[in-house]
Amino acid sequence: MTVIFDFGGVLVDWNQRYYYRQYFNDDERMEYFLSHVLTNEWNLENDRGRPYSEGVRLLCAQYPEWREAIEAFPTHWPEMLHAAKPEGVALLRELKAKGYKLYGLTNWSAENIGIAYGRYDFFSLFDGIVVSGIERQVKPEPQIYHTLLDRYNLQADDCVFIDDNAANIATACRLGIHGVLYDDIHNVRAQLRQLLGDDI
Repeated sequence: MTVIFDFGGVLVDWNQRYYYRQYFNDDERMEYFLSHVLTNEWNLENDRGRPYSEGVRLLCAQYPEWREAIEAFPTHWPEMLHAAKPEGVALLRELKAKGYKLYGLTNWSAENIGIAYGRYDFFSLFDGIVVSGIERQVKPEPQIYHTLLDRYNLQADDCVFIDDNAANIATACRLGIHGVLYDDIHNVRAQLRQLLGDDI
């Protein structure tokens, strides 16, 4: 069986707050900005392939009073990529050592996926990776899952997909992929043991 990994929340700890908490020095104001201005919906379009320059321009036109904070996003993005998630990376390395084929399926801007590749050596363990910003497709829409399966000649029912987003897991399951929600590492390992029939 083949194992597919999401990146953010599973293998790496990325969060805008690592930068904006210092920028605002006011958690209430920061949370307002992230929920009303620099939203997940806005960032998803960057992950879909929209250039940051265009996304920033559109958002500044809509919220000119937040211009400085908006413009800081692409510049300070590396500071938001906080660290590797040790439990997820340990699982990845363990599966590789056992001989499993490993693939990545991530919502990530094409403009900065290279930063992650350069920062963490474990990305070299993957047999293939599909990045939303390069494909101009995003999870949880089905098309990007088909791109991964078709490109690497994978059979859906022979794949396990690990992601921390329930909507992304739901799409995988509808397509016949075995989904494992990354919530607690012990739950994840228990589900993998059942699916893989291996001591994970």
